[in-house]
Amino acid sequence: MLDALRVAVSDVNGQVGTVPLVRVQLLRAPIIESCRRLLDAAVPEPLLPGLQTVAAQAYTLAGRTAFETRDDEASRALYAAATAAAGGTGSPWRRAAVHMSHALVTLYSTPGIEAAQQLVDAAVRDARAGESVTVRARAHALQAEIAVRAGAERTARAALALAWYDLDSDRDGDPASSSFSAAHLRGFEGVTSLYVGDPAEAQDYFAQSAEALQTPRERVQRAIVATDQALARIRLDEPESAAELLRGCIDAASATGGRVASIRLRRARSDLRLRRREDWFADLDDHLIESLGA
Repeated sequence: MLDALRVAVSDVNGQVGTVPLVRVQLLRAPIIESCRRLLDAAVPEPLLPGLQTVAAQAYTLAGRTAFETRDDEASRALYAAATAAAGGTGSPWRRAAVHMSHALVTLYSTPGIEAAQQLVDAAVRDARAGESVTVRARAHALQAEIAVRAGAERTARAALALAWYDLDSDRDGDPASSSFSAAHLRGFEGVTSLYVGDPAEAQDYFAQSAEALQTPRERVQRAIVATDQALARIRLDEPESAAELLRGCIDAASATGGRVASIRLRRARSDLRLRRREDWFADLDDHLIESLGA
């Protein structure tokens, strides 16, 4: 039963970014129910860490999809369950991964950054205590984004340096080596540069990141990075070029139903509002309304 659940979670997780999130939500429902029943049952002690691992992964995925489909209350409950399950695995890096996913959705569903900051700090503590250098790199990268959003540039730069140090370390045998890459980290460097007012540098980082994020699984992340790249182009006074990028991002967000991508798209559109009399802006607006309904 446990092996079947593990395979099912892996299969559903592999479809994120390639199919609409509503479908992912339907696929994960029976997995969540199975995890709940098993956790409430008398499971032999040797099997518990494995069950907790599968449950943590399933609840995290469910929490993210609940957020993406705008059910924030369910998302919070599922992340709480994921955190509890990850705490029973004996692997701190797994709880760090839950905290990071939770921090990202909190950043976009809760006013301010304090709640997300607390989750990122917890993720960094767990990642440093865990055996996955890759998860540690991702935690430091997310720490950099939160710091620069708060105006703490030096802290952000230091966190990025730690992320690169982790990523360049020996990761042979890392249990989560595929969860974060240099392409992802370039995106975080771009965000940092964008917030400190260097749009040219940000544009370059985002372009490098988007070019490397090409797998179907990375489609949502690529759309987010490309949207940020469009913001950099707007600040470089290249609005029409930015609009062209945004059209592709709209298509990706529409196909997957990604909430974060949609939020960032609308922010980019707002930054273009001074050009609303241009024909290309009207075309972009029409495409946005037709695809995302706003």
